[in-house]
Amino acid sequence: MTAPISQLIRFAMVGAVNTGTYYVCYLAFLTQLPYLAAHVLAFCLSMVGSFFLNAYFTYRIRPTWRKFLLFPLTNAANFVITTCGVYALVDLAHFSHTWAPLVAAAVAVPITFVVSRTIMLRPDNRQASESLGESVAQTTPTA
Repeated sequence: MTAPISQLIRFAMVGAVNTGTYYVCYLAFLTQLPYLAAHVLAFCLSMVGSFFLNAYFTYRIRPTWRKFLLFPLTNAANFVITTCGVYALVDLAHFSHTWAPLVAAAVAVPITFVVSRTIMLRPDNRQASESLGESVAQTTPTA
């Protein structure tokens, strides 16, 4: 199996876990917040987990601060598509606010994979490639 195909399969698996995480958070937040606020908060929280799962499992790379800070760009298209999709489905099409995020997420997957693969597999320069764990160890003073 070629690398892009196996990455796409692992990306889909991470996406399923991420979607489940997002959806559980969304439903929990929906009990206290309007649906769009619940969507935004659940999306942001699940994105952090998605970064680490994609780094370690999908692309088998070491997470770096640079990639962590760029990773939200991989989700920008996803965020716009899902947010507009949720709004259009709920407010315009009168679709259930419970199921709308899942439908909108399915539409965004192919775009998110292409952008994610581009950012996550982009080579870091030496200075910016410091891993998340190493930067904490290096900034801690020794006695």
